[in-house]
Amino acid sequence: MRLSTVILPIHRWDEGQKIWQWAEDLGFHAAYTYDHLSWRTFRDGPWFGAVPTLTAAASVTQRMRLGTLVTSPNFRHPVTLAKELISLDDISGGRVTLGVGAGGTGFDATALGQEPWTPRERADRLAEFVPLLDRLLTEDAVSYVGDFYSAHEARNIPGCVQRPRLPFAVAATGPRGMQLAARHGQAWVTTGDPRLYENGTPDQSVAALRGQLEKLADACAAIGRDVSDLDRVLLTGFTPDRGRPLASLAAFVDFAGRHRELGFTDIVIHWPIPDSDFAADQKVFEQIATEAPAQVG
Repeated sequence: MRLSTVILPIHRWDEGQKIWQWAEDLGFHAAYTYDHLSWRTFRDGPWFGAVPTLTAAASVTQRMRLGTLVTSPNFRHPVTLAKELISLDDISGGRVTLGVGAGGTGFDATALGQEPWTPRERADRLAEFVPLLDRLLTEDAVSYVGDFYSAHEARNIPGCVQRPRLPFAVAATGPRGMQLAARHGQAWVTTGDPRLYENGTPDQSVAALRGQLEKLADACAAIGRDVSDLDRVLLTGFTPDRGRPLASLAAFVDFAGRHRELGFTDIVIHWPIPDSDFAADQKVFEQIATEAPAQVG
């Protein structure tokens, strides 16, 4: 099982670069950041852009993969996003993964002055966004007219360093999102069942995740793809376990082991942020980063 981290883009770069370098020194497989305009309790504090942050991170790291977790259509357009991703993939030497999902009803949903989309409207846009982005990252020139997005002779030469394009990690729990993950993803991402966060139990969460994995396998089987072709990624912090897996090395190894048995290949943990939902003991966090992967297997 691979272990990765999320570094929220809340630090000015003189401090932030040290954290990204630190993450690589700790041996994380990948470091991601959230692609939002602002987010939850961090809305009235510092929050920097995902692509510039990742570009800067690429310049101060050498081995660790980098990516968004996740980008959404809430304020992105496939044509401009593709150009930024190709540039980022080149600067990083082919270390970029695009986490992509339908987005939600937070501040991103209204920042451009629009009314927030319904879940169905978000799913409709994602269903067009992902295939068009796939084409833009693999073809030299793309023209397309859809219900929500258009491209007119959009050029993306020389394309990605990673061939045929940089990998997609598709965040999804519903049937349409699962189909996108099966068809276009190199990985699938979940945060668990949000209905269980407040009052659910860890055992209920495990059962819900097992059901999601079964639906992913069904979506893959429907197009003749083996689900083992996809990495299965759990972004932690949003299940009923909350921050308890980071309380100690033993607690994390137990948590990770249970989810490895379900079929997850990757676990992502948040870099500690004091006085927030992501508060954790930094020394314990570092111990987990350096020792847990070998113990989980």
